[in-house]
Order: sequence, then structure tokens, then C-alpha cells
Amino acid sequence: VQAVVESGGGSVQAGGSLTLSCTTSDFSFGDMAWYRQTPGNECEFIATRSSDGGTSYIDDVKGRFTIFQDSAKNTVYLQMNSLKPGDTAVYYCAPDIVLGSVPCRVLTHRGQGTQVTVSA
Repeated sequence: VQAVVESGGGSVQAGGSLTLSCTTSDFSFGDMAWYRQTPGNECEFIATRSSDGGTSYIDDVKGRFTIFQDSAKNTVYLQMNSLKPGDTAVYYCAPDIVLGSVPCRVLTHRGQGTQVTVSA
């Protein structure tokens, strides 16, 4: 059951920035997380923001990505700076918090995703 809508993806050169948005009509969700999927692979957890405002990131994006929330807009954002070609993926958000890599079908509340392409 899709509960969120992701947007904001695009094509940028290495070193560029993008801000992804994740809008939900049901902000009773507490924790929210961002994941990414490259072709043929599972969904990789990359960042989460808990209901108390705490954040956590995988080492690969720490210092480059920032997850933050605008409750008035029912939206969680992922600010991505210093993008690298290795960041190329489809990005999903979901209130399902699963560390590591999981089959994307496990994230039942994810949206359609938004494509991020980073060229060298």
C-alpha cells in the first residue's frame, strides 16, 4: 500500500546537489527512512529520521546527505550534496525502518521512487 510520494530526482554532474522530497498524507508515521536501489540489487538503507528528531546515516553518505522534515507540509527531505556517480539509483522513502539491504517489496509503504543520475 503506497503511502508516500517521492520527487526531486534528476540528472546532475559529480559534485552537484539535489534535494529529494517525500510527501505523505499520513504523518502519524513516526520514523521515516530513505533507501536507494541500483539495477539488479535490493533496497539499501541510507538515512533515517526518528520521531524525536534524531538522525542516522550510513557511512557512505555521512557528511554529504541530510535528512530533515517539514511537518507543516507532511514532507521529509533528503538534501544530497557532493554527489558521486556511485549515488546513481532510484531513491525511495518509507516509514519502514530496516537497516542494511532488503528486498524492496518489504518496504510496503514506499512510493514509486525518484531516479537520481550522477555523471562523472
